[in-house]
Amino acid sequence: MSIIQLMPNLLFSIIAMTFLTLLERKSLAFMQLRKGPNKSAMTGLAQPMADALKLVTKTMMTPKTSNTILTYLAPITSFTLSLTVWYLYPTPHLVNHKSLSLLLLICILATKSYSVILAGWGTNSKYALIGAMRIMAQSISYEVPMILTLIFFSVISHTLDLAAMNEESHLTFKWSLMIPMTMVWLTIMLAETNRTPFDFSEGESELVSGFNVEYSGTKFTALIMGEYLDILFMSLLSSVLLANSLSVSFLITSLFLLIRGSAPRYRYDLMMYTAWKVLIPMTLSFILMITMILFALS
Repeated sequence: MSIIQLMPNLLFSIIAMTFLTLLERKSLAFMQLRKGPNKSAMTGLAQPMADALKLVTKTMMTPKTSNTILTYLAPITSFTLSLTVWYLYPTPHLVNHKSLSLLLLICILATKSYSVILAGWGTNSKYALIGAMRIMAQSISYEVPMILTLIFFSVISHTLDLAAMNEESHLTFKWSLMIPMTMVWLTIMLAETNRTPFDFSEGESELVSGFNVEYSGTKFTALIMGEYLDILFMSLLSSVLLANSLSVSFLITSLFLLIRGSAPRYRYDLMMYTAWKVLIPMTLSFILMITMILFALS
């Protein structure tokens, strides 16, 4: 796949991400019995463009005590990594077969946490640094069960190629064995994307806005775009892992929004306990079980 062939994927992913923000605001407004954004053209459909124009034209305020290089490097790194993972997504008309694409995906997702710690550390703000440290600990904790879960899906499909997994994901006896891992994968997705109930970097009563509290203008836009691109990609990745159907990705995205509007924030110590003492033993036991079943059937 060349860069020219990849450009439509990147363009449409950015457009979808902008309207995902509008869908989230409208969904939260519906759950909270209010109207939401409805003043721009066509009952609010132009709101993402208005928000983008406002954020891009705002002045980028940088604290005097911050590290200027890091405050520019962190948003660029976050947005670039969020776009890079779309190179691995197998689209229907542009299937990209790479034998180790799943391993490359794990490496990219693991690198995302570095951009967050750079964003919090570079501003020289205690609130931003504490929020970044929380995300760093959370990401490291949930990367282990995430990797084990992806290994589980690769064992079922007998491949590390996402395009091949997308072609293999149909309802068979082997695929029915992954049903218990679905809830584990959904929990890991919420933790890896720092969404409710695992949004500990944004505890308003403790850390204001979290690691991005000192960012504004284009730099803040890049951080937010990276976050929503990750949500969109994880939803589409779930459709590859669970079933070859876009309806699964729509369902996962709706679940993100529903949990955002209804679930309270989890306790931090319970979140770490869930990662190390619940999810990791559970995923290891499921990998052992599926390996024994497939070995017995072979």
